[in-house]
Amino acid sequence: MAKKAAKTNAARILDRERIDYEPLQYSADDGKIDGVSVAAKIGVPVETVYKTLVAAGASKNHYVFLVPVALELDLKLAAKACGEKKIEMVPVKEILPLTGYVRGGCSPFGMKKPFRTFVAEQASRLDEMIVSAGKVGAQLKLAPEDLLKATGGEFAELTAKP
Repeated sequence: MAKKAAKTNAARILDRERIDYEPLQYSADDGKIDGVSVAAKIGVPVETVYKTLVAAGASKNHYVFLVPVALELDLKLAAKACGEKKIEMVPVKEILPLTGYVRGGCSPFGMKKPFRTFVAEQASRLDEMIVSAGKVGAQLKLAPEDLLKATGGEFAELTAKP
């Protein structure tokens, strides 16, 4: 019998906000924790799975960006969205001290401090999207509007058109 997964802080935050979500689990034993592999493991369309990225602006403010896992964050569009001259990705070694999360398990909910959050506008056309639950092997499925409500986020153009 499979043991019930322990609740993550991200799930507890959604519970507290009375936001509906579905927890999803996958095995990371093979080391494949990239979003495209995760989508295949949990059996969902890749365009519904979003990665959580953390960047710093020229002002030294930090921002969170959620983009589809198969696409890249366009740094110029991201800077425009948050009103910065330029932004850069936070180095991997700084993610844990800054957010409380490890690479591959960074959730938009429950970071050490609240950061302005932007969600790629493609998500506005989805009924449900999937994001990290705050640890490798755990995801959360929820409505994009609920993600915005829980993070105080906003939709923005963040990826270059193909």
